[in-house]
Amino acid sequence: MLRILTLSAFLLWSCNPKAQDTPKTDELTVEFTLPKKLKEVSGMVLSQDKNTIWAIEDQGNKNVVYGLDKQGKLVTDVLVENAENNDWEDITKDAQGNIYLGDFGNNENDRQNLAILKLDLKDSTQKVSNTVQTTKFHYEGQTEFPPKKSNLMYDCEAFVEMNGNFYLFTKNRSKGFDGTFLVFQVPNKEGDFEAKLIGKLKLDGKYSDAAITSAALNSTQDKIILLTHKNIHVLSGFTADNFNTSKIEKISLNHNSQKEAVLFLDDKTLLIADEKDKDTGGNVYRFEFNPQAK
Repeated sequence: MLRILTLSAFLLWSCNPKAQDTPKTDELTVEFTLPKKLKEVSGMVLSQDKNTIWAIEDQGNKNVVYGLDKQGKLVTDVLVENAENNDWEDITKDAQGNIYLGDFGNNENDRQNLAILKLDLKDSTQKVSNTVQTTKFHYEGQTEFPPKKSNLMYDCEAFVEMNGNFYLFTKNRSKGFDGTFLVFQVPNKEGDFEAKLIGKLKLDGKYSDAAITSAALNSTQDKIILLTHKNIHVLSGFTADNFNTSKIEKISLNHNSQKEAVLFLDDKTLLIADEKDKDTGGNVYRFEFNPQAK
């Protein structure tokens, strides 16, 4: 059922893009319930052959990547033999289908062992995988571990890979939350790098509206979905080295839960997963959307 919503505009400072709110949204529909093993899903990505959904959990869980078919059946759990799950918060792939784990969860903003792990994960017949590249990084601008409570800008739960670089979208945990987030660029290489600050943007609303929990890139690499508990935000108009040029389209999901993972099933269809709590969640939802033209 189509709903017509009135969404208020919000102000952005001079370095920020003009934001756009869309008046249209469809309902979330449950695609399947996650297996019991995946109570704290933190990221999902679709395999290159589009047959397997790879899913992970965050801190406190196993160093395992779970493979699901598109009906939600668990087909494999792949042990990552040479990596520890410090806090795996998102999973993504590059244009060639290589899989990457974002070990950059940083709730307290005090970690100094942030990394992105490339896996030799190819298909659902595997039972073990290994890290074949480790991209270590630290954030440009962070000099205190942790910073003051008013500047807790260095947690991250969302990233994509595009043309040889990773793009990280931070989760604001600052006192006096105002929807601000940072965009950092890290080269997709073995080594230890300073993550380059290439954007400072702002999303509308309170924490559940605007704290970013996952990201996904479409096939033409001109739109990025940023997921929050209540909304998706579609970024467009960015360039490889500057996200301050982005336009932001906010789409309400009309649904509030601890949503932690998003992927493109195709360029107009998303799958979105939420964590299981006592009474709700633990599902993967289908969402059809029609983003505004660039």
